[in-house]
Amino acid sequence: MHDLPRKAVIPAAGLGTRLLPATKAQPKEMLPLVDRPAIQYIIEEAVTAGLNDILVITGRSKRSIEDHFDKSVELETYLEANHKFEELEIVRSISDLAEVHYVRQGEPLGLGHAVASARQHISNEAFAVLLADDIISENHPILPKMMELYGETECSVLALMEVPSADISLYGCVAYEEVKDGVVTISQIVEKPDPEEAPSNLAVIGRYVFTPNIFSCLDHITPGRNGELQLTDAISLLLEEQPVYGCLITEGRFDVGTKIDYLKAIVELALMREDLGPAFKEILQEIVSKMN
Repeated sequence: MHDLPRKAVIPAAGLGTRLLPATKAQPKEMLPLVDRPAIQYIIEEAVTAGLNDILVITGRSKRSIEDHFDKSVELETYLEANHKFEELEIVRSISDLAEVHYVRQGEPLGLGHAVASARQHISNEAFAVLLADDIISENHPILPKMMELYGETECSVLALMEVPSADISLYGCVAYEEVKDGVVTISQIVEKPDPEEAPSNLAVIGRYVFTPNIFSCLDHITPGRNGELQLTDAISLLLEEQPVYGCLITEGRFDVGTKIDYLKAIVELALMREDLGPAFKEILQEIVSKMN
């Protein structure tokens, strides 16, 4: 078993246009899912998988992300003075979650450009990338499996999910060969293909474990779709150098960058909660009953 990655990169510089107008003046990553901002779920997932050194790629108007994971002396003092010790513990636990660093992506030039911005922090280590739009339920974790597969192979690993053929043009898509249940080797990757040209219906979702070789591949790509530097193009070059594996996830993933999945995530995450689930289920049943 090889040494496992200890660093994670979270690109969070996007404009969140799919969630306008809610994201006009606040980062999409800070929109609440029940009582936590979306990006907190991402960082908690990384920490649970053993990734305690987190680099968040931010942009303009993203300062609230830094504030959320920083200490809040005034708030902590107020909570302590008013004997709100349960709330105080919650607030302190957020700033103690992980060692969180930040770098700004000067222009939104694509996911490939965002990952390349992490080069100095990552240096010559393997690392994980977690996209902030993709929330993975803690009941269906994929990142630990990806980390384990990296430890066995010392190769890059992508998270993959089967999607309807009509939706494949929204994703990176792979050609593959099955290795064992839930694990494949990837032979080709294509960015947002037309359904009739897609090599399969396995889509790349927002979890990656990369060897540092990805950075040299990022150096050699040119702007692609929408004039952006596509991470998919760099992975395609990486395939020419070394094997790339895929881990399959079948459920528990929410694309909270879309309004309908954002709502679905709130409902399902709330139902999972012991403190909220039973009462919330009754409310939902009552609403549906009235509608019927």
